[in-house]
Amino acid sequence: MDEIFDAYNIALNRVQKDKLRRFFFFLKEENAKYNLTALTEERDVYCKHFADSLLIVDMLKSGKLLDVGSGGGMPAIPLAVAREDISFTLLEATGKKCAFLRAAASLLDLKNVTVLQGRAEENAKGALRESFDTVTARAVARLDTLAEYCLPFVKKGGVFVAYKGDAAEEIKKAENAVKILGGRFKKTENFLLEGAKREIVFIEKIENTPAAYPRGKGKERKNPL
Repeated sequence: MDEIFDAYNIALNRVQKDKLRRFFFFLKEENAKYNLTALTEERDVYCKHFADSLLIVDMLKSGKLLDVGSGGGMPAIPLAVAREDISFTLLEATGKKCAFLRAAASLLDLKNVTVLQGRAEENAKGALRESFDTVTARAVARLDTLAEYCLPFVKKGGVFVAYKGDAAEEIKKAENAVKILGGRFKKTENFLLEGAKREIVFIEKIENTPAAYPRGKGKERKNPL
């Protein structure tokens, strides 16, 4: 673990490392029931899940963070372990995965984590709308679709952070959607994760999202803005 984290300048204390170690074994044990990840080898999980999640750990502002489509807990669980100053809400549509996330948060004593079952396009129309300083998403959808799911949750002045591979084409195709939804591309952080390209896209919220978005009924995926 130390070797991997040191390679990416990720600084964690002993307690935080112990929690991630426990999370690895819990993830591996529960994976058979929930089909959470295709990666089960220890090095793969520490590098391609944990280190990947933590690449931007020092770039996030304090406050409230929503993780959309949390699934197996990345990036939210590793980030919650490392950033106790941030209040995390994990939004996941699948009940079994919500059960896993709640059990993981309890096991690791993550008092800064709340798990919410629901769909982004529905919850973005309610009390959670434009109430988060940061919204994250990892491996959920293409960026033009993802922007419509996520930007409505970001408060003005906040940021949407999308974990991507090679993002150049997606960024270009998402320009119109981001503008319509009140966002603006801020920066892209580039990494090489054991030789694989990793780009993390930061989109700042500069205007309120029009009330019509997200459109719902699958339009975000079928007909991106």
